[in-house]
Amino acid sequence: MDWYMMNCELLATCSALGYLEGDVYHREPDCLESVKDLIRYLRHEDETRDVRQQLGAAQILQNDLLPILVQYPQDKVLFDAVVRLMVNLTQPALLCFGKVPADAASRHHFLQVLSYLQAYKEAFANEKVFLVLSEKLYDLLQLDWEQRQEEDMLLIERILLLVRNVLHVPPDPPEEQGVDGDASVHDRVLWALHISGMDDLLKFLASAQVEQQWALHVLEIISLMFRDQNPEELAALGQGPAGAEHGEDTRELETLRQRELAEKRARALQRPSRHSRFGGSYVLQGLKSIGERDVVFHKGLHNLKSYSHDLGKEPRRVPRRRQAAPESELSRRSARNVRLFLRHFCQDFLEGCYNRLMLLVKDQLVREKAQQHDETYYLWATAFFMAFNRRRGFRPELVSETVSVRAFHFIEQNLTKYYEMALMDKKEATTWVRRMHLALKAYQELLRTVQEMDRSPEQAVRDSSQVIKSNIFYLMEYRELFLTLFRKFDETKQPRSFLRDLVETAHLFLRMLERFCRGRASLVVQSKRVRRKKKPRAPAALTPPPPSTAELEELWAGLAPQLQACLEGEVPLPEDVVPFDAASETPVEEQRAEALLRIQECLWRSQVPQALRLLRSARDVWPEGDVFGAADAGPSEETRLLREILVAPLPRHTPPEPEEPEDEEEEDEEEEEETVQVSEKEFNFLDYLKRFACAPVVRALVLLLRGYARNSPRTNHCAARLLHRLARDLHMEPLLFQLSLFALFHRLLSDPAAGAHQELVTLAKFILGKFFALAATNKKAFVELLFWKNPTTVYEMTRGYSSLQEGEGAPRSRVHPWTPQEEQELRELYWKYKEVEGEDVIAAILAHLPPPGRTRKQVVKQLVRMGLASSARDFPRERKGTRIVLWTQDQEEELTRLFEEFRGSDDVLGNIMKHLTARRSRARVVEKLLGLGLVSERKELYKKRRRKSHGHGPGQAVAGMPAVPAQDSSAEDEDSEEEEDEEDEVDEGPMEENWAPEEGAGQGLAQHLHQEGLAGPLRWLQNCLRRAAQDREEDGTTQPVPLVPLTEENEDAMESRRFQTLLRQLGLRPPASEQESFWRIPASLTPQQLRRAAASIAHHGPDPSGSPQDPPEPPKCPQDPCAGEGPGWGCGAPTSGDGPEPLSLCPSAEQLPAELGLDSESEELVPVPVPSPAQSGTKRCRKLDSEDEDGGSSAPSPLPPPTGAGLAPAAPCSEEDEEDEDLQPRGRRKRVRCLEEEEDEEEG
Repeated sequence: MDWYMMNCELLATCSALGYLEGDVYHREPDCLESVKDLIRYLRHEDETRDVRQQLGAAQILQNDLLPILVQYPQDKVLFDAVVRLMVNLTQPALLCFGKVPADAASRHHFLQVLSYLQAYKEAFANEKVFLVLSEKLYDLLQLDWEQRQEEDMLLIERILLLVRNVLHVPPDPPEEQGVDGDASVHDRVLWALHISGMDDLLKFLASAQVEQQWALHVLEIISLMFRDQNPEELAALGQGPAGAEHGEDTRELETLRQRELAEKRARALQRPSRHSRFGGSYVLQGLKSIGERDVVFHKGLHNLKSYSHDLGKEPRRVPRRRQAAPESELSRRSARNVRLFLRHFCQDFLEGCYNRLMLLVKDQLVREKAQQHDETYYLWATAFFMAFNRRRGFRPELVSETVSVRAFHFIEQNLTKYYEMALMDKKEATTWVRRMHLALKAYQELLRTVQEMDRSPEQAVRDSSQVIKSNIFYLMEYRELFLTLFRKFDETKQPRSFLRDLVETAHLFLRMLERFCRGRASLVVQSKRVRRKKKPRAPAALTPPPPSTAELEELWAGLAPQLQACLEGEVPLPEDVVPFDAASETPVEEQRAEALLRIQECLWRSQVPQALRLLRSARDVWPEGDVFGAADAGPSEETRLLREILVAPLPRHTPPEPEEPEDEEEEDEEEEEETVQVSEKEFNFLDYLKRFACAPVVRALVLLLRGYARNSPRTNHCAARLLHRLARDLHMEPLLFQLSLFALFHRLLSDPAAGAHQELVTLAKFILGKFFALAATNKKAFVELLFWKNPTTVYEMTRGYSSLQEGEGAPRSRVHPWTPQEEQELRELYWKYKEVEGEDVIAAILAHLPPPGRTRKQVVKQLVRMGLASSARDFPRERKGTRIVLWTQDQEEELTRLFEEFRGSDDVLGNIMKHLTARRSRARVVEKLLGLGLVSERKELYKKRRRKSHGHGPGQAVAGMPAVPAQDSSAEDEDSEEEEDEEDEVDEGPMEENWAPEEGAGQGLAQHLHQEGLAGPLRWLQNCLRRAAQDREEDGTTQPVPLVPLTEENEDAMESRRFQTLLRQLGLRPPASEQESFWRIPASLTPQQLRRAAASIAHHGPDPSGSPQDPPEPPKCPQDPCAGEGPGWGCGAPTSGDGPEPLSLCPSAEQLPAELGLDSESEELVPVPVPSPAQSGTKRCRKLDSEDEDGGSSAPSPLPPPTGAGLAPAAPCSEEDEEDEDLQPRGRRKRVRCLEEEEDEEEG
């Protein structure tokens, strides 16, 4: 619609409404139609809101619509139309434009519409308007539900929306120019709303059972009514004498008066000068000027304190993105009569409406019946009315709906959601921060209410408070909330008011938690630990599976006639088939592999002529190696080659994954699986407080204290108390040795009004005294002032900078650091092999690097760190699938020769791979050996593992102790990589250990375990071995048998590293994968070997219980099956005897009581057959998850700790070594057992 035509139509429409003569409005006959036309025009306005701006400029609402509303309320149709039009006109500007526009033109239109809305709000400050609306709303609410029509429901909603829109209009401070106590436009609207009785109707809507659908509308209007009010000041209104209401003003005036008097005294003490020209000139020794000379000061000495090098300099401009976030709301005090009316409204609302209304709103929010972000009104109401109730006598029954664990959970969930959205949605971060601030205020008020409940004279209220505190202190989410908010605080996004409430809430939470822990001997809380497990990234697209062998044979039978016709020349071959592209960037080797794939795909699609032409063309391009046949190959040779290509398992190329925008250091990036383990532990308040000893928390507190003069006394107290906790309670005074904090202390101590901040002055003197005391012994403390510190730095500043490296608990990096000489050698090798074509640069560097050995990943990272490469993508790995697949006759003969040569070695396949001329993957070599018939199954190529001999080396027996294989230290390197050839290996499954235990294996270690009190578990193990031997003799079958402990004593033994060493020496196998939970007796052990192993662990000395130690056969329980009936559960009889004094390997450890472990029942094992994956077999799965609740027990462990791989006697053990034994009393563990049992099917 044309702009000028629109103006004419709007003018004509507005003229047809009527005219105002004095106080009487005369409407025209077409008044109703004109109102409807205006509604239609507003519906079709453009993005600049031109119609709305023109109606606002013409003051249609002030001059026409409001008089029509007041003088013609009896005309129902016209009244409905006018209300509908006013709801549209008073719509908030943010809803009209979606957001505050960024460009200047759109922002101008936005501000214009906002100015018209402020003019509308001033026009609504009329008692007659709200009186008409109140009467109409009252008449509609008098109707029963059966009598109300749909038009009546719409009119009720529109009246509520109109009131909401009017109250929503923001103030215009430059226009109002008011001070605290004056009546603003918002106050006059509230007073008109009160005089008309609209507030009583709102309370009725909030409390009536039949009007619950208007709950959110009412709550939104109430929140806008109290927008500028402070609940504590509102509650204190009218309490005590009149002078007490101005206590805050009195304190502020007193502070200003002290500052003025101090400045006056300072000026009186200054030395006067006759004239500014005779002030004198002075040289400031030790303070250098721009050159090498000292500063010459040309003013009086009384101005010396104000001297700075920055005098006369232009202040540095702060970029907009780094400017502090502005305050979202400005506090203002309304007129007294308005505040009195609002205070009475709050009292009535709390007594009759609050609990019911909040229940309805919470239900609508949970059921998602409300609009988006309506939960902010719920959060505001929770904070406001609970603060009012706490300040106004505190009656907990009035706010019982929002004082519960569910309320804490709801607020914590929303606070976490707003925090995460503020980090992700950068453009709307300010809005999310404002919502987060509302949630934080509600959380703070909940804590204050619970604290007030502790002081209640009623026992039931105090008990409820204890229940709530025990719940919120138990869960980890509530304890970690403040740490997260402190660490992610951003002053450019979050205003100072948010930081103020965060500090006050954190102080309150810490004080409540400290008092809660102080009254208890121990406090058990929930702990969650996130475990990340890397898994290879899934391919972007799944390729279809290749045809099976039977399908390929059937396909070849159909292709043979066509191939014969092509070879005889009956079918012409295509001429446009080219296997090689010289202009392509793909390497020649990859193009050769792609040619093989193209030939195979042509054969799969039955395109025999194209396949034959590709084969001959590729033979001409790549004649070397006879990969595509010899140059003089005949029809029979070509037929054989095509058949091999058809059935060959050629590697298929997967489609490339889309690149992510982030820079990846590794090409083969791996995803992580996160699993959360929930457990319990004993809570220590000081350990929790140490989490706050970090730079982000101290930086936030210093930022808040910079405005100590503007802060309230409570805010300064909370910040000072938090700093005092970190410095004094944790003995980390150097954590506060920071230059910005010292500058703040200097400004505070030189402030004439410092007497009003005595707590901060005391803290400043304490910190400064500690700093100068430390600086006397540590000269580097002055340099440390420039940096924010962590607990590690604090420890080094006080104990010495090399104390952590030399201490016992010093963390050692597994990766050897690069020395300057190594970096120089790496740089030379890189430039040497960088330009070599056809060679992997990283592989060449690794081959020439001196020890210690480096991995490919470490070298690539160091090259990127040194700036020689931009990222790890500059060194891609050699892609798989580019190797030769077809075997020539010479290569087959070489493979056969190597197999015959190394056939009797321990590692047949490994030796073949080392000596093979053409480099191929292990999987290809295995397939070819199977295809040539040299081996019948893959197990024949498995590496044979032999038992290590008892020589003099690491891990061997010392002083009569049993030998344990030494662990390979190279396995500790997390960055170690597998060989490239092993990546293509198929899953060969777990390998059985075929070596047999020698005579008397484990005998020495078993005797020491007997002396340590593990006689019961050893008897159980001995019975299990004998029972397995008996079952294997009777059944004639050999299946792996799991060792399933059923008592806690046996479980503790199975978790002991010494006991596991004994199991390995006896030839038992640990769990091979995550699918297994228990140790197993391998199927390779014969009954004779099992009996020898059982005899080797028998106790040959006198047993403490007094019975013979090595009976010929353990007695069976009545439940044991007879011979031939199959395996069953059995138990061994406990033995007794007097034993010698136990031998202690650790002189500092306490001696073990001789009676320990004698009351445990022996267990025997059912030899359960282990089903294969193809069988529908069952298994017994048991999962144990334990965690020590108290790792720092003061009592020493009664068991000696391990002293190394060889378990040789060592020096006196420390408490840390005793904890590593993982043998704690049973009562200090919590185990989660998950047993899934099904009966095994018996065989024969």
